[in-house]
Amino acid sequence: MAEATIGIIGGSGLYKMDALEDVEEVQIQTPFGSPSDAVILGTLEGTRVAFLARHGRNHTLLPSELPFRANIYAMKQLGVEYLISASAVGSLKEEIKPLDMVVPDQFIDRDRTKHQVSSFFGEGIVAHIAFGDPICQNLAGIVKDAIASLNLPDVNLHHPGTYVCIEGPAFSTKAESNVYRSWGGTIIGMTNLAEAKLAREAEIAYATLALVTDYDCWHPDHDNVTVEIVINNLQRNAVNAQKVIQETVRRLSENKPSSDAHSALKYAILTPLDKVPAATKEKMGLILKKYM
Repeated sequence: MAEATIGIIGGSGLYKMDALEDVEEVQIQTPFGSPSDAVILGTLEGTRVAFLARHGRNHTLLPSELPFRANIYAMKQLGVEYLISASAVGSLKEEIKPLDMVVPDQFIDRDRTKHQVSSFFGEGIVAHIAFGDPICQNLAGIVKDAIASLNLPDVNLHHPGTYVCIEGPAFSTKAESNVYRSWGGTIIGMTNLAEAKLAREAEIAYATLALVTDYDCWHPDHDNVTVEIVINNLQRNAVNAQKVIQETVRRLSENKPSSDAHSALKYAILTPLDKVPAATKEKMGLILKKYM
């Protein structure tokens, strides 16, 4: 199977990468089922990358329907070591405006996202990853520097920040939105926490490129936001995101940073591997092989 060390997951509005060359679609099967769509392999800035549309290229999957484990495992199968997640979000702060970009360093799991499976472990094997710092700061730093270097019009960069993850698919009530603001939340979305946990278990460095579409419902002007405005912002965000990702890939191709994520399981697995059921070992083989 073809390989790529850099992976990109595109969220709402970002269903393809126009700058990719030598493109091929790869249908991947994993022990956890099929990913959201075919993985698109292509060359970007001279580097082979893997792109996946998180909700499918026609946006057919709800956040709670996303095959998170299959998506991350597929990236692992392709050899991905660095994963950039581009995601549409709402703003929880006045100073973070639509079209701005946030590179968060923390997450809050509002619902404990009970319908989003966020671990590869179980079925006879137990592991507890360290997750105090859920984002790879070295990779996030490269994303942040890429944004700053581009001087994109109408785009301000915010870092650090806290991404509040809710189950969805409904957006928040005003009361909930104000609670998240009181917690110190910066932005709000529905997908990135499960991805970040699974990427850490798969020993893949992970960073979020959060693209602000509008203010969450706490804002007094929120009722003036129309679907047309949001869609327009999604489209403009997608154009800007592709520029940032292209510059990030260029920088990564020149200098791939170290990451604690690449050895996240070293002290995390509690079950003696010789006691793990054979079927589970086989299912988890790609993730466990370094420690077998």
